[in-house]
Amino acid sequence: MILWLGIIALALAAGALYVWYTRKVWFFRDPDHGQISQDDTLLLSPVYGIVAYVKKIEGGKVASEKLGEEILIKEITKTDWPSDEPSGNGWLIGIAMTALDVHYQYSPFPGKLNSIFHYQTGKNLPMFDLWEYIQITWLRRFVQLWCKTYVLENERQTFWIQGSRAKIALILIADKFVDKITTYVAAQDNVLAGTKLSFIARGSQVDILICDQPGLEVLVKEGQPVKGPLTPVAKLK
Repeated sequence: MILWLGIIALALAAGALYVWYTRKVWFFRDPDHGQISQDDTLLLSPVYGIVAYVKKIEGGKVASEKLGEEILIKEITKTDWPSDEPSGNGWLIGIAMTALDVHYQYSPFPGKLNSIFHYQTGKNLPMFDLWEYIQITWLRRFVQLWCKTYVLENERQTFWIQGSRAKIALILIADKFVDKITTYVAAQDNVLAGTKLSFIARGSQVDILICDQPGLEVLVKEGQPVKGPLTPVAKLK
């Protein structure tokens, strides 16, 4: 009996130590990426995580197979489409970040940070149910997240960045359990590819909106893991 109690106590202590380590140490790790390519034809991943969706934008709208209707891209960015991009066409790549991923965000290419817009909402909804969380976090499997309610309603921060070949937006969408977003840059800053833009405490999602790029080649697919600025996600014309 005493032996079993000792084993149970050790298991509980190990579990508590693992939770503490992942929340207080592993979660805040800051990997060294070495020399990041400044090739302006490549769009690098702004985060670590798993690609949740790749969608074509047409006329400022994205088709939602789930809802059977078109979603205005403004419902995701919470900002107006740039006036110098009249077609309203482009691409949207969503990347889900789990509790096991690095939680810094990086500039995908060299450019100028035109603006930062923060959208505050009354409440944040969870990104995953329990089974989805287990699949995407621990099993590293693809989970369909496109057009779930949190994508349209949760708190978010949008960076608009102008590069030499394209204009993009990074949309940081908060999960229910996000404590805060710490931002390291300001509007009108010039940034290099791989520059740290922000840090999200707890889970979240980052969407990449790429304005009109007829010759764009998407280099990732749904369910693929990405490792921040070490992973190219698209090749610009």
